[in-house]
Amino acid sequence: MPDISDLLPRVRDFVRDTVRPLEEHLLAHDYDALEAGIEAARAEAKEVGLWNPQLAEAAGGLGLTLPEFGRVSEALGTSPLGHVVCNAQAPDAGNMEILLEHATDDQRSHFLEPLLRGDVRSCFAMTEPEHAGSNPAVLSTTARRDGDDYVIDGHKWFTTAADGAAFAIVMAVTNPEAESRYARASQFIVPTDTAGFEHVRRIPVMGDEGRGWFSHSEVRFTDCRVPVANRLGDEGAGFLIAQERLGPGRIHHCMRWIGVCERALDLLCRRAAERELSPGKPLATRQAVQFWIAESRAEIDAARLLVLDAADRVERDGARVARAAISAIKFHVADVLMRVLDRAIQTHGALGVTDDTLLSFWYRHERGARIYDGPDEVHKSVVAREVMKGYGLDLRN
Repeated sequence: MPDISDLLPRVRDFVRDTVRPLEEHLLAHDYDALEAGIEAARAEAKEVGLWNPQLAEAAGGLGLTLPEFGRVSEALGTSPLGHVVCNAQAPDAGNMEILLEHATDDQRSHFLEPLLRGDVRSCFAMTEPEHAGSNPAVLSTTARRDGDDYVIDGHKWFTTAADGAAFAIVMAVTNPEAESRYARASQFIVPTDTAGFEHVRRIPVMGDEGRGWFSHSEVRFTDCRVPVANRLGDEGAGFLIAQERLGPGRIHHCMRWIGVCERALDLLCRRAAERELSPGKPLATRQAVQFWIAESRAEIDAARLLVLDAADRVERDGARVARAAISAIKFHVADVLMRVLDRAIQTHGALGVTDDTLLSFWYRHERGARIYDGPDEVHKSVVAREVMKGYGLDLRN
């Protein structure tokens, strides 16, 4: 396991020298050139020992603790391509985690190992247009047992990176009569070339539909038949497996957002230093801009400490015990992210809303940070319930 004090400078240098030069293709929507560049950069990431940094050494990763990977995730997050180049991107990273924990030997051979090597991509299909994504225990997609198969029928959307994915991990109801709503769904590995799997469309996000890793899709399952051997874990365990995936994943997301904030603040400061309102009077001489810089610096540093503290709690006590801490960082850091991006855009003026910088890209694609993996309002309620337990109130009803 590398020493984190030695590893972080290597990651930062790699992102600066190898990853950031590819961003021009992303901003130009030149996905063919982007994918070729990513492929070459991924080969380099393997050579320099930065591949799968989120995983244990036994799985071919770096064996970092969750707080240590959090710091690496921040460094990778300063570019929208950092995690992709190192094979630590969502949803693949989360799928790797649940496959490592729950896959059979055959599932590991056919699905996990190619994912670990970066030979294929995957997606995770849970959210449905017919139901509020904030309540993942309510699903209409079903998986009906038929002999040695399950037959899946349903409709999903915002299935990130489904475009070009080799397989999906799908949440579907198998036990509709189960007393607990959290024991009704199961998870299935569905190769995307299975009859009955339909990639309907890439969903435009604020006008940008993206491609591959940088897209969200609508998909349908119609009489989609998969063998029982493709079920992950026990029947009815889908929700619990999903929760295992989401806890550490929120640490990863929040530290990535802090990386975005750091890059946005750097762009803000550079613009404030270089752009002159009049000869000899750069933007940074204006008090309003100085306040934006100071507020951003304080908020980013505070957010980082809050996330690293939550990561320590998850590492020590597990995600279930640290649930309120995870919810707190989810809504707090997402809010900091949007404030810092907004200040950076305002400092750039009209330039900030163009694709000549990364700011408008991030503003479009990271506004969803306050929605996905549970909207802010749900996580605030989780924290409030936990606080009020100390005052003898149960706010669950």
